Amino acid sequence: MNRQYLFDHYPNVVVTSECFKLHDEIISQIDEGEILVRNHYLSLDPYMRGRMSKAKNYAAGQELNTVMQGGTVGEVVESKHADFKVGDTVICTGGWQLYYRTAPTMDSNHVRKIDVSRIPMSVYLGAAGMPGITAWYGLNKIIKPQSGETLVVSAASGAVGSVVGQLAKQKGCRVIGIAGGPEKCEYVVETLGFDDCIDYKAYPDAETLSHELRQLAPNGVDAYYENVGGYIMDAVLDNLNAFARVAICGLIAGYDGRAIPISNPRAILVARASITGFIISDHMDIWPQALAELAEAVAKGVLIFRESVSVGLESAPDAFIGLLQGHNFGKQLVKLI
Repeated sequence: MNRQYLFDHYPNVVVTSECFKLHDEIISQIDEGEILVRNHYLSLDPYMRGRMSKAKNYAAGQELNTVMQGGTVGEVVESKHADFKVGDTVICTGGWQLYYRTAPTMDSNHVRKIDVSRIPMSVYLGAAGMPGITAWYGLNKIIKPQSGETLVVSAASGAVGSVVGQLAKQKGCRVIGIAGGPEKCEYVVETLGFDDCIDYKAYPDAETLSHELRQLAPNGVDAYYENVGGYIMDAVLDNLNAFARVAICGLIAGYDGRAIPISNPRAILVARASITGFIISDHMDIWPQALAELAEAVAKGVLIFRESVSVGLESAPDAFIGLLQGHNFGKQLVKLI
């Protein structure tokens, strides 16, 4: 018997638990070329909110009455596929459910074997998974930081931002994080090794946040890794140096449906800034290299990670809603077994 969450109806601005419906199904015998995966961990990510909408998006929206999409790691428990055997650990797009039945193909990227001999399998959904690879790509391929430059990253304690800052420090940058609350800011500086961190909750508008950033970066900002948007982005844009680079991988401030306009686009012109939005699924060619480097860094202890773990599939809706409200600390996961 498989238990799963279906997408039941579109949010009315704010996501609620009523958007999801529990469903049980009997798993039939798998066919030739198929595998059955018992999911151990489910990844919850902000991008899911963007797909719970009829609005134009970079990927097809989540269809009603279908299993909620999401990355998982788990164990192959049945196999009729030559390349997979029972007991293999895999990362896949298993969704909000206990079991995932699929037919991997030669050119498929939705099921990959992973090595869990040196790092926990859950890390392949965080620092050594899609969030970490997103951080790696935006930093190395878009920002291309140079030693001595000042880099700012929003959502600095989160799954993406925490990796961005650590990798940038390893490249010799001065790194300033932006996070919500004293506890997260302390973690970003004391544990992750950022140079400074601004608690945006203490600065309720772009003007006050911009002023604080200017005190910490009197020589300006050379690069910005954007995860949030809203007035936080306005504050950083106001401090950009000439020819600064900005990578945008998320705009969580607008995931509840609110408009998040840039209030001072002139700052982009004044700085002659390059702003690039990207979606990591467009760059599957770099995944093997990035995944290998990130997994090795975690195994060696030079890439630190933190997880927020809720227990049981039934906890997924509340954990997801909490993620959108910034209640998580580090990568948000659901433990399914």
